[in-house]
Order: sequence, then structure tokens, then C-alpha cells
Amino acid sequence: MKIRILGTKIDLTTELKDYIQEKMDMLEKYLGDIEATNCDVEVALIKGRVKHGEIYKAEVNLELPGSLLRVKKEEESLYKAIDKVKDHLVRSIKRYKEKK
Repeated sequence: MKIRILGTKIDLTTELKDYIQEKMDMLEKYLGDIEATNCDVEVALIKGRVKHGEIYKAEVNLELPGSLLRVKKEEESLYKAIDKVKDHLVRSIKRYKEKK
């Protein structure tokens, strides 16, 4: 699976890229023999939405044969947003496999 990582208003460090890559690689276990053609991951810093602190967004678009799975989560921690996106994608993949 080819993974493209995009950062908006945030610096993509090698540590962050490795973390995202590790989480997206975990999805292959759930995909099984289904081949994902493309996986786009966007992480962003959302400013001006709250008075105190920052909000981070993680969004993943996963192209599967005949379907596009899109998950978007916003959290106060970037790593927490990435984890929640991965967890929600696991559920979406399971639903996709049940339909097939």
C-alpha cells in the first residue's frame, strides 16, 4: 500500500512520519487479501477554533476496490487524533469486508 503523508500548518518530522507509517501499516493486517490502491494521510493544526490550546486534525482517505473509506478526527493531541483515525478505519474496513 502506497501512503502519501501531507502536513498542513505543521512540520512533518521524521518521527511523526514514522509514527503515521507504523499506524497505517497496521491496517494491512485487517485488509487481508484486499489490495488498497492508495492511502492519503493529512495531519493539520487547526487554529482559531478554541480559546485555549490547539486542535489537531488527522484525515485518511483509503481507496479500496469499488469504495473510498474516509475518516477524519480532531483532537487536542496529534498522536491521539492519529490513533483514533486508525481505530475508526479498522471498523470501516471490517464493515467493508462484511459487505463484500
